[in-house]
Amino acid sequence: MNVPVLDLKRQYESIRGELDAKVLEVVGGGKYVLGPYVKEFEDAAAEYCGCKHAIGVASGTDALLLSLKALDIGPGDAVILPSFTFFATAGVVHNVGATPVFCDIDPATFNLDPAHLREILSAGPTGSTNSTSPTNLRYRAVIPVHLYGQMADMEEILGIAREYELAVVEDAAQAIGATYSRPLNEPHEPNEPHEPKKAGTLGDLGCFSFYPTKNLGAYGDGGMVTTNDDALAEAVRMLRVHGAKPKYYHHRVGVNSRLDAIQAAILGVKLRHLDDWSAARRHVADRYDDALSSVDRVAAPARIDGRSHIFHQYTVRIENGRRDMVRDSLTAAGIGTMIYYPVPLHLQECFAYLGYKEGELPASERACGDVLSLPIFPELREEEQSAVVDAIRAAA
Repeated sequence: MNVPVLDLKRQYESIRGELDAKVLEVVGGGKYVLGPYVKEFEDAAAEYCGCKHAIGVASGTDALLLSLKALDIGPGDAVILPSFTFFATAGVVHNVGATPVFCDIDPATFNLDPAHLREILSAGPTGSTNSTSPTNLRYRAVIPVHLYGQMADMEEILGIAREYELAVVEDAAQAIGATYSRPLNEPHEPNEPHEPKKAGTLGDLGCFSFYPTKNLGAYGDGGMVTTNDDALAEAVRMLRVHGAKPKYYHHRVGVNSRLDAIQAAILGVKLRHLDDWSAARRHVADRYDDALSSVDRVAAPARIDGRSHIFHQYTVRIENGRRDMVRDSLTAAGIGTMIYYPVPLHLQECFAYLGYKEGELPASERACGDVLSLPIFPELREEEQSAVVDAIRAAA
């Protein structure tokens, strides 16, 4: 049986009527960039996430870029981020003229390790614990990435960020709808219930991607910035239209990063289904957990108390150098898989100028050799999942 790692056509078929009607409405309306459909989606997204502002932009990468520009981060500044993540998280730091400083990960969650974050910061203004890195950098921000759909340890990260006066930019590209119980160091009344908060609302800014493969995916590129800070929201809104307000009056040098009306309308339809799709993904993950619990040398994803997982990916660890062999066997059996990610960012050729060496971030490097993402999407059929599990049992 052939099992795709993802099948977006099935999702479309389930909501074809709603989507087709909305797209035709936009096409007939004649307003295709920003405008009322984008505003409608931004308002719905802000309500869904539980924040004051949601600003639609052209991609998740631009969401990160505009967030750093809104914070006036640039040359001479250092931004700390995990080495085990998608390239854009570091690429935007470089592209605003700042220096990426790579942090190791928690081996259980694959997210930024707060202990190593503190170690980097306590070493002083060197840009990293690496002796070859520049010595004149100012730490300005940290970007925790909520990888695979489960949030990083925001309680610890926020506490460290406050201590060192760092901005916090959440890379929530893979985590829309994931929740985190209120950090215990946030002021609140005694006995007040700790209402969970959603990804992208705990830091100064949150960044989302609507790339088609995301849990909330457009039919093209798209992204969003969330914030509760009025001034930062205003800055992002200006920066996405070349820094202009009103049109042709430019206060800052921005970029062209506008969310298309058709994509916003599609996302607005899909947003109404997102919680149901997330529940379906968790159901698939539950079945994987049960089925793989008896398979030696295959470690299921960790689920941390107080953090809901939306399972953008169901990523297992296959240790002792067996991952590639298992993947080849699954491929031969018609099972789709992906490796997110095969090379840590600190060892990428384009960042060689930073001077990192193999062995400096061992948890990130080990993850790159172990991780394997299995098919997971709301419409995955039980018999397809059984075929995946049988193939893993035969290979592992």
